[in-house]
Amino acid sequence: MTKTKKLDFRPNEFVVYPAHGVGQIISIEEQEIAGMSLELFVISFEKDKMTLRVPTNKATEVGMRSLSSPDVVDHAMRTLKGKAKVKRAMWSRRAQEYEQKINSGDLIAIAEVVRDLHRADDQREQSYSERQLYEAALERLTREIAAVADGDELAAARQVDAVLVSRAAA
Repeated sequence: MTKTKKLDFRPNEFVVYPAHGVGQIISIEEQEIAGMSLELFVISFEKDKMTLRVPTNKATEVGMRSLSSPDVVDHAMRTLKGKAKVKRAMWSRRAQEYEQKINSGDLIAIAEVVRDLHRADDQREQSYSERQLYEAALERLTREIAAVADGDELAAARQVDAVLVSRAAA
């Protein structure tokens, strides 16, 4: 799959970069690298204090995409309401799978990780690595939901928390 089709991203637009989550395109600039002129998307990840430069012709290959539609967000919220599916595999194997889902940039897959790793107050304590994966997935999920709903991360976090708490009570 060597699609080098240029995507129609514009400055100030929010995008999802699979390995880092939601970022905002600051600009599109020309830069000379190894004697070749490259057009690059300059993406800012404000929360991580990071700037990423992605060649415009490689954006599709690396999995960069527009924000999810409200329908996909609704589907992710329904996924959160579902019953946790915890496989009986070794933790190292499951952790690897969770990590892949988080870095896939797929909102539904990230919602599955949040659902599967969420612990209600009366459940056993999470291990350090389990909590790290859960928090990473939760942050990616809430950031994208917030970006789709015009930027209120606190409201998005409350919305996700309400779904998780209602599921635990059921």
